[in-house]
Amino acid sequence: MYDVIIIGGGPAGSTLARLLGDRLKGLILDQRDLGRSFAGGFEKCCGGLLAPDAQEMLARFGLGLPKSVLTGPQLFAVRTIDLVSGQQRYYPRNYINVSREAFDRWLVSLLPQQVDSLWGANFLGFSQVSEAVEVSYIYGGQRQKALTRILVGADGALSRVRAGLGPGSKPRSYVALQEWFEVSEPMPYFSAVFDPAITDFYAWMIPKDQMLLVGAAIPAGTDVLARFALLKQKLHGQGFDLGNSVRRRGTSLLRPLAGHGLSRGAGQVVLIGEAAGWVSPSSAEGISYAFRSALALARALDKGCEGVLRRYRRLTRGLGLNILGKAAKCPPMYWPLLRRLAMGSGLLSIEIVE
Repeated sequence: MYDVIIIGGGPAGSTLARLLGDRLKGLILDQRDLGRSFAGGFEKCCGGLLAPDAQEMLARFGLGLPKSVLTGPQLFAVRTIDLVSGQQRYYPRNYINVSREAFDRWLVSLLPQQVDSLWGANFLGFSQVSEAVEVSYIYGGQRQKALTRILVGADGALSRVRAGLGPGSKPRSYVALQEWFEVSEPMPYFSAVFDPAITDFYAWMIPKDQMLLVGAAIPAGTDVLARFALLKQKLHGQGFDLGNSVRRRGTSLLRPLAGHGLSRGAGQVVLIGEAAGWVSPSSAEGISYAFRSALALARALDKGCEGVLRRYRRLTRGLGLNILGKAAKCPPMYWPLLRRLAMGSGLLSIEIVE
């Protein structure tokens, strides 16, 4: 019997497990083998950029990044490209460029010994048993079960924990598709690309050492592959030599426009990170929200498991208002006419000196 079982070992789940320490008996599980250092292979479909909000949370946690999680180059500007109008602008913005898989494993390495962990475990589902939650999973090829007072879903946009709560409103769903290309000289910018023929959200180009990540968040239910091919075709027409393709990954992405579709959980089940819909609707940034929602739940658990969801709801009111604030930034970014006017004004942009 556990006090807390956490499904998902990404930034949200591992941060909550670390903050629990020895106050409560906890178990965390993930289908990835996060107990081993990353030596190549599977890579999560993520840009791997720590935005200023995520950097601030690392500072609040008193953490400094080890060199082993960093990748180059470090980025200090966003190159904004409107493929329809042909406008381009550069805006100052500081990012820390990391290997996402190495970053996740570093966070896991910070877990206290008192927290049990199962890496390579496949979560199957849960059910209510008396006053506890019974969690089913496959580990070591065997179907196993464990009981917990509180179940935490930190398992991302396709959260099985959230699905197990039954039908409910969800944020708008996108497919994030990302392809890695070999390049001889990586560009020193994070590029944000806009074109309504591709998506009503945005596409991106992110340098990673001798690789260039080209990705796009495309509305679910559309012809994702055709739109992604159109993106690459248009980038080539703009003079971008994408080089040799190495691999491609895809995943689901949620976008809580105007805060719709957020779910903090129900009963003895609590959701954090993207499983709850905590993602910026303007930039799709989710790591800072993973940290902040995990911290809120850890504080809610300070007074024990009884009434934790009520306290978590109260402690995340500010986070919900933050989502609404980010949604208010969307019109000048994603409405073509307003974006054209904003970029045309040159407000807050910088000039690149060759």
